[in-house]
Amino acid sequence: MSHLTLTPSDLDPGKLHAFLLGGIAPRPIAFASTVDSEERVNLAPFSYFNVFSANPPILIFSPARRGRDNTTKHTLENVLEVPEVVVNMVDYNTVHACSLASTEYSKEVNEFKKAGLTEVASDLVTPPRVLEAPASFECKVLRVDSFGDTPGAGQLVVCEILKIHFREDVLNESGLPDAKKLDLVGRCGGSYYVRASGDALFEVPKPLANLGMGVDNIPEDIRTSSYLSGMHLAMLGNVEVLPDETEVNDYKLMELSEFFLELQDDGSALEITLHKHAAELLDNGDVDGAWKTLLSFNLG
Repeated sequence: MSHLTLTPSDLDPGKLHAFLLGGIAPRPIAFASTVDSEERVNLAPFSYFNVFSANPPILIFSPARRGRDNTTKHTLENVLEVPEVVVNMVDYNTVHACSLASTEYSKEVNEFKKAGLTEVASDLVTPPRVLEAPASFECKVLRVDSFGDTPGAGQLVVCEILKIHFREDVLNESGLPDAKKLDLVGRCGGSYYVRASGDALFEVPKPLANLGMGVDNIPEDIRTSSYLSGMHLAMLGNVEVLPDETEVNDYKLMELSEFFLELQDDGSALEITLHKHAAELLDNGDVDGAWKTLLSFNLG
């Protein structure tokens, strides 16, 4: 496969910005509410954002200097005056309000009102939180780390979480955040966003409870299959123990007998069919069934 190779110093800042935001995505959105020294409220979204520590609980976002004129954003000015912020998460129902709040209104304008969102008094900090947000994090600002005074330079706002608020309807029965109920959105390049909902959500078992065998230990005829992708092989390599011969034989008789009867005189076609079927099983998350399918071909 071919690649476009770029050196950041060879690109103008606008083009580099487009490559970075288009290529590093999706990014969570910090919908940050702040106040200035006169307690004028500001609400603005930033996708240079994530959580970086659990103990202590630390969030970092970056209201970078504007690329076109090198000016600073009200959020940055506010946290330097009043080192407090509420980071609100953005779900699908509030994404258009979030976009509207990104408009560069003058400093005296309250974006809560412009965006039609509801202010709720915070418990420990001065800036209000967004009532409609699925989650909000009241934070004190520990420091602001500047990466320069040129257009596009990041200004990292390092925040310690003091209090967390979750809407109860986004929690599961164990009281934890439910990805399907949160319906969060992320920022991509240009005007694109992504919605973490429905078919966009999928599960990948974490290789913590077991020691995966690894792709390098997959039999060569399977590892070099033309019908199994790199993702498929990684899924197969995440198992610790393969199904035993009895399990494979039972699966062959119950689930694969049609393939074996139809193609019993054409070993090559049978192998291809089994590999394609295993790929379909893997696409549906059935790793055990895929392994039994693949191993059935060489079963005596």
